[in-house]
Amino acid sequence: MTERFDCHHCNESLFGKKYILREESPYCVACFETLFANTCEECGKPIGCDCKDLSYKDRHWHEACFHCSQCRNSLVDKPFAAKEDQLLCTDCYSNEYSSKCQECKKTIMPGTRKMEYKGSSWHETCFICHRCQQPIGTKSFIPKDNQNFCVPCYEKQHAMQCVQCKKPITTGGVTYREQPWHKECFVCTACRKQLSGQRFTARDDFAYCLNCFCDLYAKKCAGCTNPISGLGGTKYISFEERQWHNDCFNCKKCSLSLVGRGFLTERDDILCPDCGKDI
Repeated sequence: MTERFDCHHCNESLFGKKYILREESPYCVACFETLFANTCEECGKPIGCDCKDLSYKDRHWHEACFHCSQCRNSLVDKPFAAKEDQLLCTDCYSNEYSSKCQECKKTIMPGTRKMEYKGSSWHETCFICHRCQQPIGTKSFIPKDNQNFCVPCYEKQHAMQCVQCKKPITTGGVTYREQPWHKECFVCTACRKQLSGQRFTARDDFAYCLNCFCDLYAKKCAGCTNPISGLGGTKYISFEERQWHNDCFNCKKCSLSLVGRGFLTERDDILCPDCGKDI
């Protein structure tokens, strides 16, 4: 007696018929397609056993349905990109979504190297110095008037020369008396500390920080002996070759402020009229 060979699902005999094995169990074509065939994303029909099943991220297509969503050209064995569940050939994707080169205005194809700066993009071969026309690549560059320059070309064509070191100023310059300086070159004549962003003054065309200027040139207060800078609107009193800060010009005995008042002197002291009665 012949052993039976039936479909695992419908029990119809498979002798002389096409069948498919799944997990070592035989199925007739109809049952296999009903139970296991994937549904095509494009046409919505099952992908039968006699069709090629193309898949991408758990989605499936008939070979004839696997085409670009825009131009409808076949994507079989061709590179493609996905955007919002749509498959696009590289040309359509580039035209729709890829950046345009700032220099040549052509599309920058997916997968190719591009250079980006402040929202603009370039092909790597188009991102060149405006002066020497050499590719900038990953080297430092300086933009000016919508053009990009490599550092050596910018220094030759545009950079000002520091009056101190005579080298080009590319960033962070300081202007003093209509002359350009590097920040690190614009320093106090005495202590050599940088003056950029600090209060300073000058004497005989030399710049000084306030501390050094006061120590070197400012007159000393006869009251507290500290320097009187006279800078920034600082008020002081001068009398017989002596000077006082306004806050220090007080009666020696009662400490009454003598600013705007009459006063008497006794040797090196100053006194209010009341305290000076007994002199």
